[in-house]
Amino acid sequence: MIPADPRIQSLDVANHIEQWMRDYARKSGQKGFVVGISGGIDSALTAALAARTGLELLLVQMPIRQAQSEHQRGHELIELLKSRHPLVRSISVDLNEAFDHLMEAVKPFGDKNELLASANTRARLRMSALYYLASTNELLVAGTGNKVEDFGVGFYTKYGDGGVDLSPIADLMKTEVRALAEALELPRSIVEAAPTDGLWGDGRTDEDQLGASYPELEEAMRRDESGLSEEGLDGRSLEVYRLYRRLNRANAHKMNPIPVCSIPASVRWGSRN
Repeated sequence: MIPADPRIQSLDVANHIEQWMRDYARKSGQKGFVVGISGGIDSALTAALAARTGLELLLVQMPIRQAQSEHQRGHELIELLKSRHPLVRSISVDLNEAFDHLMEAVKPFGDKNELLASANTRARLRMSALYYLASTNELLVAGTGNKVEDFGVGFYTKYGDGGVDLSPIADLMKTEVRALAEALELPRSIVEAAPTDGLWGDGRTDEDQLGASYPELEEAMRRDESGLSEEGLDGRSLEVYRLYRRLNRANAHKMNPIPVCSIPASVRWGSRN
C-alpha cells in the first residue's frame, strides 16, 4: 500500500489556493467567481475558498430532478458562507423546464444510451447557465473537480462540469478535500455525505458508479504515478488498480487535449517542382 501523505497543512493549503485564485481573477480583469453548488463536498470547498479571497462570489443552485437532501445541504452551505463573507450572493435557477424541453426536442432523433446522455445533458445545461451568469456579472467559472476525478478516472462530463475557467482544487485528492473542508469548518452534513454527482435522480453514489471508493482509487493513482504498476498487488488492491487503469484509458478523451488534424505542407500546398 502507498499511504496518503498525512502532512497536508490544511490552512497553509487554503491560503495558497486563495491567493492563487485572487491573483488569477485580477490578471483576468474579472471581479470574482461563480460556483455551482451541488450539496457535495467539492463544490462546498471550492465555494468556501472563493469566498475567502474577499472578491465577489455568486453561488448558484441549479436543480434538475435533484434530491431534496442535496438541495438542503447546498442551502446550508450558502447561508453559512453568507454569514461569514459580505460579498457572497446566491441565486437558484430552476432548470427543470429547460431540461424537459431540450430532451423533448432531441429525443426523437436518438435514444441509445439515453440515461447516460440525459445525465450528461444536465451537467452541460448547468454549465451554460453558469457561463451566462459569469459573463453578465464579470466573473470566472470556478471548477469543482478534485485530482482523482479530473486527472485519474475522468469522472466528469466533458463540456459540462469539466467546462470551467480555473480549477482551484484539482491538485487535491478527495481525502485532502475532506481534510481541508473540516479545517474550514464546513457543515458536517456535507463533510459526511456520501459523494454523488447528483445527475441521475436515483441516489446512486460515486462509489456505485465507479466501482471503488475514493481512498482505493487514490492509492491506485499514486501507484500509477510512481510507475509501480501491478507489482506486488493481489486481491482487492489488484482489482481496483486494474479498474483505475481501465477508467483512465476509457476517459482519456476528456483529460487529453482535443486532437487537431495537422495538415502537412505538401498536402496544403501540393507538390511544387
